Amino acid sequence: MSNLIFHTHPSQRLQGQLRVASDKSISHRSVILGSIANGNTRIENLLEGEDVLASIRAFQAMGVNIVRNIGEHGPVYTIDGVGLDGLRGPDQDLDMGNSGTAFRLIAGLLSSQQFASTLTGDASLSKRPMSRIIEPLTQMGAIIHSAEGRPPLSIKPCEGLAGIRFHSPVASAQVKSAVLLAGLRASGETRFIETAPTRDHTETMLAGFGYPVSVSGAEICLEGGHALTATHIQVPADISSAAFFVVAALIVPDSRLQLNDVGMNPRRTGILTILRRMGADIRIKNTRMQGGEEVADLVVSSSELAGCEISGDDVALAIDEIPVICIAA
Repeated sequence: MSNLIFHTHPSQRLQGQLRVASDKSISHRSVILGSIANGNTRIENLLEGEDVLASIRAFQAMGVNIVRNIGEHGPVYTIDGVGLDGLRGPDQDLDMGNSGTAFRLIAGLLSSQQFASTLTGDASLSKRPMSRIIEPLTQMGAIIHSAEGRPPLSIKPCEGLAGIRFHSPVASAQVKSAVLLAGLRASGETRFIETAPTRDHTETMLAGFGYPVSVSGAEICLEGGHALTATHIQVPADISSAAFFVVAALIVPDSRLQLNDVGMNPRRTGILTILRRMGADIRIKNTRMQGGEEVADLVVSSSELAGCEISGDDVALAIDEIPVICIAA
């Protein structure tokens, strides 16, 4: 395969409107929860990247019928959910590729199943620490074997988990999600206390599927044994992907860009707070709710930016956007 060579030239201005790629975090969770819901879940604007496709293949290997069709505005996925107790043991290892999100969330879900499973990944994923999910899942009663806390994970059949109250030593939406997903089939209540605010897509989407979840400050609580009801999901555009176009429009003179359908989850909009503090002209319009998530269109105009201080709390809400913030600076 020949090498690709890209030539770039300075732009005089940026004008127009676009929709960036869909949100990967929400795409993963749509597939996971749709697979264990009762009924047919319809997903529009699913991100068709390799990470999300790894989630789809994993649930297909566990007996979930997932069909891709072409709708009026692009691909539409229909998932025939099998319910909380309907997954079946896979005939082979579940390869998560390079997706840490899929690996950790699906590990949490599988820890309560009455069949054995093994989660693997590529060379890069195999170096990542999994002890942070193994510890709380083991406390709940899961039987998990690993390669010194790293993939692959071998999850043994489980007769039943018990809910725990877990105070996470790390701020991680993936750890939180793994524990909450394990709690869906656990006895009693599962309580997760966050060290710092993290993305809340899992608890938001669980509520969108009709599963009762309570949030009190830093503590998220759910009781095992309830059912998820299939729903219709429109995955919003990813604010992390939109951030690059936002900054480009801000620093290129005489620019005006409109970015449509951007996810505006309050745990993800730290990038906008920081840029506005720097003097950015960013207007938010057409705000609405889609599947429990706030979505809006962003209108960005070129601006004279000034430096500002970024606190630890700011970083927690803009962790993926720090590189592009540095470009703006």
